[in-house]
Amino acid sequence: MPSKSRGLLFIVSAPSGAGKTTLVERLVEQVPHLRLSRSYTSRAARDGETDGVDYNFVTRERFEAMVAVGEFLEWADVFGNLYGTSAADTERVLDLGTDLVLVIDVQGARKVRRRGIETTAVFVMPPSFEVLEARLRGRSKDADEVVRRRLQVAQQEVAAFVEYDFVVINDELTAAVDRLRSIVLAERARLKCMRGEADEIVRTFG
Repeated sequence: MPSKSRGLLFIVSAPSGAGKTTLVERLVEQVPHLRLSRSYTSRAARDGETDGVDYNFVTRERFEAMVAVGEFLEWADVFGNLYGTSAADTERVLDLGTDLVLVIDVQGARKVRRRGIETTAVFVMPPSFEVLEARLRGRSKDADEVVRRRLQVAQQEVAAFVEYDFVVINDELTAAVDRLRSIVLAERARLKCMRGEADEIVRTFG
C-alpha cells in the first residue's frame, strides 16, 4: 500500500437488505490495510453475533449517555434501535494510516459529510425493488409489517444515490465486491496519496 500519514475514510450506504455489510466484509478480506468500522448499537445481539466483533452492544441508556457527551461521529435511530460510529475509534484507525470503511445509512452519511470530513462515498443499490423485497422476505423472520416499513424507507433512500461519489449495483456478489475493490484501489492511487512515494522515485532520477 502507498505510504501515507493518514488513512482514507470510505462510506458505504444502501437500503436495508441490499447486502452492503456482506459486500464490505468480503472487501476487507481481499484488500490489505482496510478495516471495517465496528458500530455501537442499543439493540440486542442476534443469534450468531458477538459483542466486540459484529457490533459493540450497549444498553440504550449507555448509548444515550455517549450521544450526550458527543462521542459519536454519527448516530441514527434505525427502526427503533440506535446505531453509532465512535469518533475516537475512527480517528485512531485513520491516524495509524489504515483505511476504514463505515457501513452506515443515508442519514449517517449526511451527518459525516456535514462535519466536513473528507470521504469517498459509495451507494450500493439492489437490481430492482422486486429483488430487494425478495431478499428481505427470504432472509428475515421479521413480520410483514416490519418488511413493509423497511421497503418504504428503501424507496426514500434509493433516491439519495445522487449524493454519493460512486454507485455499485449488487446484482451478483463477486462482481459487486470487485467493483468496490476497484474503487478503493483507484482512490489509493490518487496524487494526494501517492505524492510522497512518487517524489521519492523522482529523486532517484537525479
